[in-house]
Amino acid sequence: MEFLGALSDQSFLRYALIAGLLASIGCGVIGTYVVVRNIGYLAGGIAHAVLGGMGIAYFLGQPPLGGAIITALLAALLVGWVSLRWKQTEDSLIGALWAVGMAVGIIFISQTPGYNADLMSYLFGNILLVSTSDLLLMGVLDLVILTCVILFYKQFQAVTFDEEFARLRGVHAEIYYLLLLCLVALTVVLLIRVVGLILVIALLTLPATIARQYSGTLFRIMCLSIIIGSILTLTGLAISYEQDLPSGATIILVAGLVFFVSTVLTKWWRGGDS
Repeated sequence: MEFLGALSDQSFLRYALIAGLLASIGCGVIGTYVVVRNIGYLAGGIAHAVLGGMGIAYFLGQPPLGGAIITALLAALLVGWVSLRWKQTEDSLIGALWAVGMAVGIIFISQTPGYNADLMSYLFGNILLVSTSDLLLMGVLDLVILTCVILFYKQFQAVTFDEEFARLRGVHAEIYYLLLLCLVALTVVLLIRVVGLILVIALLTLPATIARQYSGTLFRIMCLSIIIGSILTLTGLAISYEQDLPSGATIILVAGLVFFVSTVLTKWWRGGDS
């Protein structure tokens, strides 16, 4: 109740609420593909490589999210190419990309004069620091993601469920797979302000994983995932505000708890039915 009352007085809380809702849209849509296609480890490689671009942007005095977008897209294309061409060694190469991206970011950040506390909000998330420009960027990214998914829904569906069948039907599976990974990259950037780079994969996958327990069709999983993500983000935000806790970590703890309870209940329910 304290949080709801503060919403009317504090503009930064209203910004945080809007950011949570915007993040939940991209997270719900793209997270569904990540969960169904089982490419969480690819998304993890993309997410942690982003720190390299953010570190370089800091060093050059440029906006870190701009560096994040460029690096995320490049990492998505590289990870996708590795996944398509070098199946046998993709785990090692993605792990290397993951580590090298983090290392490059740390080196450039260490060479940047002074200490920028705002960097911590990108690593661990601080939804309470979201600005108007952040909301505008998140809105644009959501628009790009939704437009691509609407235009290529059938192609993405074919690539997600049966890539070989998609090729037989004349779908350019590799192109749409790379495009899908680019959308994953944009979603990672979308979630950075909410939970940070360290925890971004958890928020990308948990709402969709929970939603998948209650629905079997791609579109319904997306819709339910958006709703679940919005509720989880709002609940975590409220708890973190009232208890003075880190917002990103609190949101993930709430999501993890709901996932655990949901998994236990669905297993028990299905076990009872059988």
